[in-house]
Amino acid sequence: SSMTKATAAPISRIGAGSTMIEALAQPWASTETPGFYVKQLFRDEKTGETTSLMKMDAGAFAPSHSHDQFEEIYVIEGDFYDAEHSYGPGDYIARAIGAAHEAGSRKGGIVLLIYRG
Repeated sequence: SSMTKATAAPISRIGAGSTMIEALAQPWASTETPGFYVKQLFRDEKTGETTSLMKMDAGAFAPSHSHDQFEEIYVIEGDFYDAEHSYGPGDYIARAIGAAHEAGSRKGGIVLLIYRG
């Protein structure tokens, strides 16, 4: 097997072997919502599917919104909440396509964020 080390994120769907990226070395990018930052690690240009890390500042809040893809969230550190519940490290949340939700963090946090077609 062959391992390729990518020099920049995001990587795209690969045809063979393995590709790794040093996620900690990638820069955080600002989003449209203040206090939310992302590192997109993977993007499939054909399907729009993505895998990202999302960092939230303490007090960050995004009002009700929805996505046109299935959303998966895994809390890595800190806290994350929506209108239904507060989540901590190790919690996993899945949202149906089009499900309206708010999002925020009281103390700050980092989540793994996956969007599937």
